[in-house]
Amino acid sequence: MSEPDASRTVYDGKLFDVVVEDWAGREREIVEHGGATAIVAIDDDGCVTLVRQFREAGRRQLVEPPAGTLEPGEEPLASARRELAEEVGLRGGRWRELARFYTTPGFCRERMHLFLAEDVERGEANPEEDEEFEVVRWKVTEIERRLPELEDAKTIAGLLLYVHTRTHR
Repeated sequence: MSEPDASRTVYDGKLFDVVVEDWAGREREIVEHGGATAIVAIDDDGCVTLVRQFREAGRRQLVEPPAGTLEPGEEPLASARRELAEEVGLRGGRWRELARFYTTPGFCRERMHLFLAEDVERGEANPEEDEEFEVVRWKVTEIERRLPELEDAKTIAGLLLYVHTRTHR
């Protein structure tokens, strides 16, 4: 793994930091992010549970899987289970990791851990105070038809990976 010649923090935020790195005389601004999880959750009714929420950076409502930022020292699977229960009240089921990927590697070090949770059971959600979203459920059989409605990369990747694994079992 290569390392920059020098690095300095230019922004120290709550969710991420920004550093300027020197790579052989070329400066690069890099967003430092602790990583995140997202969950394609399939219940025993044959539905995927998503959330529709306003994303300020996108200036619109986006449909996404339940997701969240890793807490310091938290394992990705523990984070995913916590986020799914908090946001939409889904628990239990069979879990496996679908993929790990950089969300925007041109300028950000955020690594997304994408999980599949099948046969999850409904319970009481407990979202954080600042989280406002609508729970959306799509029949699994509708996913392919509805993909063109999506604008969020982790959602598109997650649902495509789910459809692929479902058809290649």
